[in-house]
Amino acid sequence: MKTSDFYYDLPKELIAQTPVEPRDSSRLMTIDRLTGKIGHKHFYDIIDCLNEGDCLIANDSRVLPARIFGTKDETGASVEFLLLRQISGNRWETLCKPGKKAKVGARFSFGDGIMNAEVVEVRDDGNRIVDFDCHENFFSTLDKIGQMPLPPYITEKLEDKERYQTVYSHELGSAAAPTAGLHFTEELMDKIREKGVKIAYVTLHVGLGTFRPVKVDDVTKHKMHSEHYEIPRETAEIINETKKNGGRVIAVGTTSCRTLESVATEFGEIKACDGFTDIFIYPGYEFKVLDGLITNFHLPESTLIMLVSAFAGYDNIMNAYKTAVEERYRFFSFGDAMVIL
Repeated sequence: MKTSDFYYDLPKELIAQTPVEPRDSSRLMTIDRLTGKIGHKHFYDIIDCLNEGDCLIANDSRVLPARIFGTKDETGASVEFLLLRQISGNRWETLCKPGKKAKVGARFSFGDGIMNAEVVEVRDDGNRIVDFDCHENFFSTLDKIGQMPLPPYITEKLEDKERYQTVYSHELGSAAAPTAGLHFTEELMDKIREKGVKIAYVTLHVGLGTFRPVKVDDVTKHKMHSEHYEIPRETAEIINETKKNGGRVIAVGTTSCRTLESVATEFGEIKACDGFTDIFIYPGYEFKVLDGLITNFHLPESTLIMLVSAFAGYDNIMNAYKTAVEERYRFFSFGDAMVIL
């Protein structure tokens, strides 16, 4: 199977630049994974797709305002840092632009001096290990000076940072939003629970690798980035109880899907645990947990379109994307959604 098999032609104007209001007014494509039949609804109609006894599993990771702009102490030159991963305390793996200004020992100032940084290591991949120093708590300082690390295909400024967070985001640590969850409102979630559908959470901190293109022709040769996940005991119990009672386990987003399938693959069951996953799901993969998937429309030739093709069937998904373009759906992070059941 070749990467080019997952290409589709997308007019640039269909890439959503801003979120819709309210969140659940986005469009929703429904796909029957057995027949490929397509329907068109709005996201607030998702409740009609769910049955009493089902459970939704969502990723409660919260996006860090991880893009910070500052100056080099020695020269006053402008720099941009993107925080990728917390190593320990205030030490972070960081992407620095321009990299030539961020050699070992270089010091920087951010937010008129409320945060300072020193590069302590340059890694083989060009990423920097940086020690930060703040007058106050690191994360509260970051909240004051940081900007959301929006994907490169979004060029308009985001006025409200919370619109790149899910309403249930809780565990700080992602470099990108688990975007399938952006469509939910508190009110919609209450209605879903009232129908007898349980909502439970996993945490997977989305890495920047989610935006990296597949650069090999042979899909099977692609190496996935590693991301940290956690499944709480309550979530594991809800999933196992749902399965036992004949209900469906429906993942909100590819990150929730990858978390569940990673754990089931490693342990042969869903249980409370945490670790790192680099699972790569593409057509031919046999799903062990998932009965349904809520997701957005993904980039051509991306690992994410490969995952949904594995779940719904390659022909079904490529036809669904063709239909979405024809029907002028909005694509990517702030775009519309699909539900596959």
